[in-house]
Amino acid sequence: MFERFKEDLQCVKDRDPAARSFLEIMLLYPGFKAVRMHRRAHWYYNHKMFFLARAVSQRCVKKTNIEIHPGATIGRRLFIDHGTGVVIGETTIIGDDCTIYQGVTLGGTGKEHGKRHPTLGNNVMVGSGAKVLGPFKVGDNSNIASGAVVLSEIPPNSTAVGVPAKIVKQNGIRVDILDHVHVPDPVNQELCALRYKIEELEKKVSMYENANN
Repeated sequence: MFERFKEDLQCVKDRDPAARSFLEIMLLYPGFKAVRMHRRAHWYYNHKMFFLARAVSQRCVKKTNIEIHPGATIGRRLFIDHGTGVVIGETTIIGDDCTIYQGVTLGGTGKEHGKRHPTLGNNVMVGSGAKVLGPFKVGDNSNIASGAVVLSEIPPNSTAVGVPAKIVKQNGIRVDILDHVHVPDPVNQELCALRYKIEELEKKVSMYENANN
């Protein structure tokens, strides 16, 4: 237990250049507090003390604004940076050495039972505001860009970007060019298509009226 405690402290110190001391991390970092409180809640959950598990989990929400369901399985050295608004669902599995930023949701897509939340492999980074929704796996060493919405499996060593997320790099090789500036507007495209159809109909009506005059 003490070894895990030291690991949790050290991973924050290693990955956050703003961390000045272990004391500061231990007393003031909400992500560190959330991980430690979750380990306690998860122990209660595994021993079928569900009310106590939920009580610890909800106390964590009030203290840190990070909600981790006590049933979620979290590996070693998870770093939740800032953490405000992070939500991690009941059947989520997180591997070792992962990093999660503020506003991330690891959630489900409905009211189904069983495994309904994602699995993160080892050394996965999930950027701020990203949503990973569904019972699939994000492979080892993969990165999810800020604001991405991931709805399907991501292979290892990949970078996923966009809504819905697309793989833009795999094994260090760029596999897709995703232009974030010149993204087509689907609403505008539909309006243009409707305008074209209306113009075509107006021409046909005009031709019909001229033929009968």
